[in-house]
Amino acid sequence: MNSTPPRITKAVIPAAGLGTRFLPLTKATPKEMLPVVDKPAIQYVVEEAVAAGMSDILMVTGRNKRPLEDHFDRNYELEEALQRRGDQDKLNSVCASTELADIHYVRQRDPKGLGHAVLCAAPHVGREPFAVLLADDLIDPRDPLLARMAEVRARLGGSVVALMEVDPDAIHLYGCAAVEGAAAGGDGVRITELVEKPEPGTAPSNLAIIGRYLLDPEVFDVLRGTSPGRGGEIQLTDALRTLVRAGRPVHGVVFSGRRYDTGDRAEYLRATVRLACEREDLGPEFMSWLREFVRVEELAAV
Repeated sequence: MNSTPPRITKAVIPAAGLGTRFLPLTKATPKEMLPVVDKPAIQYVVEEAVAAGMSDILMVTGRNKRPLEDHFDRNYELEEALQRRGDQDKLNSVCASTELADIHYVRQRDPKGLGHAVLCAAPHVGREPFAVLLADDLIDPRDPLLARMAEVRARLGGSVVALMEVDPDAIHLYGCAAVEGAAAGGDGVRITELVEKPEPGTAPSNLAIIGRYLLDPEVFDVLRGTSPGRGGEIQLTDALRTLVRAGRPVHGVVFSGRRYDTGDRAEYLRATVRLACEREDLGPEFMSWLREFVRVEELAAV
Protein backbone atom coordinates (compact mmCIF):
# COMPACT_ATOMS: atom_id res chain seq x y z
CA MET A 1 0.00 0.00 0.00
CA ASN A 2 1.33 3.45 -0.91
CA SER A 3 2.31 5.66 1.99
CA THR A 4 0.76 9.10 2.32
CA PRO A 5 3.11 11.81 0.97
CA PRO A 6 4.51 14.10 3.66
CA ARG A 7 2.59 17.29 4.38
CA ILE A 8 3.98 20.36 2.65
CA THR A 9 5.12 23.11 5.03
CA LYS A 10 7.48 25.07 2.76
CA ALA A 11 6.36 27.55 0.11
CA VAL A 12 8.45 29.36 -2.48
CA ILE A 13 7.23 32.71 -3.84
CA PRO A 14 9.22 33.94 -6.88
CA ALA A 15 9.26 37.74 -6.70
CA ALA A 16 12.22 38.82 -8.81
CA GLY A 17 10.38 40.04 -11.90
CA LEU A 18 10.88 43.57 -13.23
CA GLY A 19 7.18 44.38 -13.54
CA THR A 20 7.60 46.08 -16.90
CA ARG A 21 3.86 46.09 -17.58
CA PHE A 22 3.47 48.61 -14.75
CA LEU A 23 6.21 51.04 -15.72
CA PRO A 24 6.99 53.76 -14.78
CA LEU A 25 5.63 52.88 -11.31
CA THR A 26 7.76 49.75 -11.00
CA LYS A 27 10.98 51.61 -11.79
CA ALA A 28 11.40 52.05 -8.02
CA THR A 29 8.49 50.10 -6.50
CA PRO A 30 8.29 46.29 -6.66
CA LYS A 31 5.17 45.18 -8.51
CA GLU A 32 4.44 42.79 -5.64
CA MET A 33 3.95 45.83 -3.40
CA LEU A 34 1.17 47.32 -5.54
CA PRO A 35 -1.81 47.83 -3.20
CA VAL A 36 -4.95 45.78 -3.67
CA VAL A 37 -7.29 47.99 -1.64
CA ASP A 38 -5.07 48.48 1.44
CA LYS A 39 -2.72 45.49 1.41
CA PRO A 40 0.12 44.78 -1.02
CA ALA A 41 -0.58 41.95 -3.43
CA ILE A 42 2.23 39.85 -1.98
CA GLN A 43 0.55 39.75 1.43
CA TYR A 44 -2.54 38.07 -0.01
CA VAL A 45 -0.28 35.35 -1.43
CA VAL A 46 1.54 34.81 1.86
CA GLU A 47 -1.79 34.64 3.70
CA GLU A 48 -2.99 31.98 1.26
CA ALA A 49 0.11 29.86 1.88
CA VAL A 50 -0.25 30.19 5.64
CA ALA A 51 -3.94 29.25 5.50
CA ALA A 52 -2.88 26.04 3.71
CA GLY A 53 -0.49 25.14 6.55
CA MET A 54 2.75 26.47 5.07
CA SER A 55 4.61 28.33 7.79
CA ASP A 56 8.10 28.35 6.20
CA ILE A 57 8.17 30.73 3.24
CA LEU A 58 11.05 31.62 0.94
CA MET A 59 10.80 34.66 -1.33
CA VAL A 60 13.08 34.65 -4.35
CA THR A 61 13.81 38.33 -4.92
CA GLY A 62 16.00 40.55 -7.07
CA ARG A 63 17.41 44.04 -7.09
CA ASN A 64 15.14 46.83 -5.84
CA LYS A 65 13.01 44.36 -3.85
CA ARG A 66 14.02 45.54 -0.39
CA PRO A 67 10.48 46.90 0.32
CA LEU A 68 9.27 43.30 0.41
CA GLU A 69 11.54 42.54 3.33
CA ASP A 70 10.64 45.80 5.06
CA HIS A 71 6.92 45.07 4.77
CA PHE A 72 7.20 41.72 6.55
CA ASP A 73 9.65 43.06 9.14
CA ARG A 74 8.95 44.97 12.34
CA ASN A 75 8.60 48.75 12.25
CA TYR A 76 9.17 49.69 15.88
CA GLU A 77 8.79 53.44 15.42
CA LEU A 78 5.44 53.09 13.67
CA GLU A 79 4.21 50.50 16.15
CA GLU A 80 5.15 52.69 19.11
CA ALA A 81 3.46 55.73 17.54
CA LEU A 82 0.23 53.81 17.00
CA GLN A 83 0.46 52.39 20.51
CA ARG A 84 0.78 55.88 21.99
CA ARG A 85 -2.24 57.05 20.03
CA GLY A 86 -4.28 54.08 21.16
CA ASP A 87 -5.03 53.15 17.55
CA GLN A 88 -5.32 49.43 18.11
CA ASP A 89 -6.93 48.62 14.75
CA LYS A 90 -4.09 50.13 12.74
CA LEU A 91 -1.52 48.61 15.10
CA ASN A 92 -3.06 45.18 14.56
CA SER A 93 -2.97 45.64 10.79
CA VAL A 94 0.70 46.67 10.88
CA CYS A 95 1.69 43.75 13.11
CA ALA A 96 -0.30 41.20 11.11
CA SER A 97 2.22 41.03 8.27
CA THR A 98 5.17 40.52 10.65
CA GLU A 99 3.52 37.61 12.43
CA LEU A 100 2.23 35.65 9.45
CA ALA A 101 5.04 33.15 8.98
CA ASP A 102 8.77 32.45 9.14
CA ILE A 103 9.84 34.29 5.96
CA HIS A 104 13.26 33.95 4.33
CA TYR A 105 14.79 35.62 1.28
CA VAL A 106 17.24 34.64 -1.43
CA ARG A 107 18.25 36.75 -4.41
CA GLN A 108 18.00 35.59 -8.02
CA ARG A 109 21.04 37.37 -9.37
CA ASP A 110 20.26 36.83 -13.05
CA PRO A 111 16.76 37.01 -14.63
CA LYS A 112 16.85 33.52 -16.14
CA GLY A 113 13.18 32.63 -15.83
CA LEU A 114 10.75 30.97 -13.44
CA GLY A 115 12.54 27.62 -13.53
CA HIS A 116 15.79 29.28 -12.50
CA ALA A 117 14.01 31.21 -9.73
CA VAL A 118 12.60 27.95 -8.36
CA LEU A 119 16.06 26.37 -8.56
CA CYS A 120 17.39 29.21 -6.38
CA ALA A 121 15.20 27.76 -3.61
CA ALA A 122 16.89 24.33 -3.65
CA PRO A 123 19.33 24.95 -0.75
CA HIS A 124 16.48 26.13 1.48
CA VAL A 125 13.94 23.48 0.49
CA GLY A 126 16.33 20.52 0.51
CA ARG A 127 14.73 17.19 -0.36
CA GLU A 128 11.27 18.07 0.91
CA PRO A 129 8.16 18.58 -1.20
CA PHE A 130 7.24 22.24 -1.52
CA ALA A 131 4.72 24.67 -2.97
CA VAL A 132 5.31 27.42 -5.50
CA LEU A 133 2.95 30.39 -5.49
CA LEU A 134 3.33 33.07 -8.16
CA ALA A 135 2.86 36.53 -6.71
CA ASP A 136 0.81 37.84 -9.66
CA ASP A 137 -2.00 35.35 -9.06
CA LEU A 138 -4.38 35.99 -6.18
CA ILE A 139 -6.77 33.17 -5.30
CA ASP A 140 -9.85 34.15 -3.33
CA PRO A 141 -9.71 32.55 0.16
CA ARG A 142 -13.29 31.35 -0.32
CA ASP A 143 -11.96 29.02 -3.04
CA PRO A 144 -9.20 27.03 -1.27
CA LEU A 145 -7.26 25.84 -4.30
CA LEU A 146 -4.17 24.72 -2.38
CA ALA A 147 -6.28 22.47 -0.14
CA ARG A 148 -7.75 20.77 -3.22
CA MET A 149 -4.28 20.32 -4.67
CA ALA A 150 -2.97 18.85 -1.40
CA GLU A 151 -5.85 16.35 -1.36
CA VAL A 152 -5.02 15.22 -4.90
CA ARG A 153 -1.36 14.90 -4.01
CA ALA A 154 -2.17 12.89 -0.85
CA ARG A 155 -4.35 10.51 -2.88
CA LEU A 156 -2.36 10.20 -6.09
CA GLY A 157 1.19 11.29 -5.23
CA GLY A 158 3.62 13.18 -7.40
CA SER A 159 3.54 16.85 -8.31
CA VAL A 160 0.30 18.79 -8.77
CA VAL A 161 -0.28 21.81 -11.02
CA ALA A 162 -3.23 24.23 -10.97
CA LEU A 163 -5.04 24.58 -14.29
CA MET A 164 -7.78 26.87 -15.54
CA GLU A 165 -9.79 26.95 -18.76
CA VAL A 166 -9.11 30.08 -20.81
CA ASP A 167 -10.29 31.38 -24.15
CA PRO A 168 -8.49 29.36 -26.87
CA ASP A 169 -7.37 32.64 -28.42
CA ALA A 170 -5.48 33.46 -25.19
CA ILE A 171 -3.83 30.11 -24.46
CA HIS A 172 -0.61 31.20 -26.21
CA LEU A 173 -0.02 33.56 -23.27
CA TYR A 174 0.25 30.67 -20.78
CA GLY A 175 1.83 27.35 -20.16
CA CYS A 176 -0.62 24.74 -21.45
CA ALA A 177 -1.43 21.19 -20.35
CA ALA A 178 -2.87 18.19 -22.16
CA VAL A 179 -4.73 15.93 -19.73
CA GLU A 180 -6.57 12.67 -19.42
CA GLY A 181 -9.98 12.54 -17.70
CA ALA A 182 -10.71 12.87 -14.01
CA ALA A 183 -8.67 10.58 -11.84
CA ALA A 184 -10.43 7.79 -9.96
CA GLY A 185 -12.12 9.17 -6.89
CA GLY A 186 -13.01 12.60 -8.24
CA ASP A 187 -10.80 15.70 -8.31
CA GLY A 188 -7.61 15.67 -10.33
CA VAL A 189 -6.57 14.90 -13.89
CA ARG A 190 -3.42 13.23 -15.18
CA ILE A 191 -1.20 15.52 -17.20
CA THR A 192 0.12 13.89 -20.37
CA GLU A 193 1.94 16.83 -21.98
CA LEU A 194 2.99 20.40 -21.19
CA VAL A 195 3.90 23.26 -23.53
CA GLU A 196 5.13 26.70 -22.51
CA LYS A 197 3.27 29.46 -24.41
CA PRO A 198 2.40 27.40 -27.50
CA GLU A 199 2.31 29.06 -30.89
CA PRO A 200 -1.23 30.17 -31.86
CA GLY A 201 -3.21 27.24 -33.20
CA THR A 202 -0.86 24.55 -31.81
CA ALA A 203 -2.02 24.26 -28.17
CA PRO A 204 -3.07 20.75 -27.09
CA SER A 205 -5.96 22.17 -25.02
CA ASN A 206 -7.30 25.39 -23.52
CA LEU A 207 -6.15 24.42 -20.03
CA ALA A 208 -3.70 27.07 -18.84
CA ILE A 209 -1.24 26.63 -16.00
CA ILE A 210 -1.94 29.21 -13.30
CA GLY A 211 0.42 30.17 -10.54
CA ARG A 212 0.09 27.34 -8.02
CA TYR A 213 2.27 24.21 -7.88
CA LEU A 214 2.93 21.44 -5.36
CA LEU A 215 6.25 19.92 -6.36
CA ASP A 216 8.34 16.92 -5.47
CA PRO A 217 12.00 17.85 -4.86
CA GLU A 218 13.10 15.77 -7.86
CA VAL A 219 12.14 18.79 -9.95
CA PHE A 220 15.38 20.43 -8.79
CA ASP A 221 17.43 17.65 -10.41
CA VAL A 222 15.54 18.16 -13.67
CA LEU A 223 15.85 21.96 -13.56
CA ARG A 224 19.63 21.70 -13.22
CA GLY A 225 19.70 19.97 -16.59
CA THR A 226 17.02 22.04 -18.31
CA SER A 227 18.23 24.23 -21.15
CA PRO A 228 16.77 27.69 -21.78
CA GLY A 229 13.47 27.46 -23.64
CA ARG A 230 10.76 29.95 -24.49
CA GLY A 231 12.10 33.51 -24.27
CA GLY A 232 15.63 32.24 -23.67
CA GLU A 233 14.69 31.42 -20.07
CA ILE A 234 14.73 28.25 -17.98
CA GLN A 235 11.07 27.30 -17.83
CA LEU A 236 9.45 25.36 -14.98
CA THR A 237 6.94 24.04 -17.52
CA ASP A 238 9.77 22.41 -19.48
CA ALA A 239 11.08 20.67 -16.36
CA LEU A 240 7.61 19.34 -15.53
CA ARG A 241 7.25 18.12 -19.11
CA THR A 242 10.48 16.15 -18.66
CA LEU A 243 8.99 14.50 -15.57
CA VAL A 244 5.80 13.65 -17.45
CA ARG A 245 7.73 12.10 -20.35
CA ALA A 246 9.82 10.10 -17.88
CA GLY A 247 6.63 8.57 -16.49
CA ARG A 248 6.72 10.48 -13.23
CA PRO A 249 3.30 11.36 -11.80
CA VAL A 250 2.21 14.93 -12.51
CA HIS A 251 -1.45 15.74 -11.93
CA GLY A 252 -3.61 18.78 -12.45
CA VAL A 253 -6.48 20.38 -10.59
CA VAL A 254 -8.84 22.36 -12.82
CA PHE A 255 -9.82 25.55 -11.01
CA SER A 256 -12.98 27.49 -11.81
CA GLY A 257 -13.11 29.78 -8.78
CA ARG A 258 -12.20 33.39 -8.18
CA ARG A 259 -8.72 34.29 -9.41
CA TYR A 260 -7.28 37.79 -9.79
CA ASP A 261 -4.33 38.44 -12.10
CA THR A 262 -2.55 41.45 -10.61
CA GLY A 263 0.22 41.24 -13.20
CA ASP A 264 -2.07 42.71 -15.86
CA ARG A 265 -3.09 46.36 -15.53
CA ALA A 266 -6.75 45.93 -16.45
CA GLU A 267 -7.09 42.78 -14.32
CA TYR A 268 -5.35 44.52 -11.44
CA LEU A 269 -7.91 47.33 -11.54
CA ARG A 270 -10.79 44.86 -11.72
CA ALA A 271 -9.39 42.90 -8.77
CA THR A 272 -9.13 46.06 -6.67
CA VAL A 273 -12.71 47.06 -7.48
CA ARG A 274 -14.09 43.59 -6.78
CA LEU A 275 -12.33 43.22 -3.45
CA ALA A 276 -13.20 46.77 -2.38
CA CYS A 277 -16.87 46.14 -3.14
CA GLU A 278 -16.83 43.05 -0.93
CA ARG A 279 -15.35 44.82 2.09
CA GLU A 280 -17.88 45.53 4.86
CA ASP A 281 -16.11 48.78 5.78
CA LEU A 282 -15.78 50.05 2.20
CA GLY A 283 -18.21 48.17 -0.01
CA PRO A 284 -21.58 49.89 0.55
CA GLU A 285 -20.27 53.44 0.12
CA PHE A 286 -17.93 52.53 -2.72
CA MET A 287 -20.60 50.61 -4.65
CA SER A 288 -23.01 53.52 -4.26
CA TRP A 289 -20.41 55.87 -5.74
CA LEU A 290 -19.59 53.36 -8.48
CA ARG A 291 -23.22 53.03 -9.56
CA GLU A 292 -23.56 56.80 -9.71
CA PHE A 293 -20.30 57.13 -11.63
CA VAL A 294 -21.42 54.57 -14.21
CA ARG A 295 -24.85 56.21 -14.51
CA VAL A 296 -23.36 59.65 -15.15
CA GLU A 297 -20.84 58.26 -17.65
CA GLU A 298 -23.57 56.44 -19.54
CA LEU A 299 -25.70 59.60 -19.69
CA ALA A 300 -22.71 61.60 -20.92
CA ALA A 301 -22.11 59.09 -23.68
CA VAL A 302 -25.65 59.41 -25.06
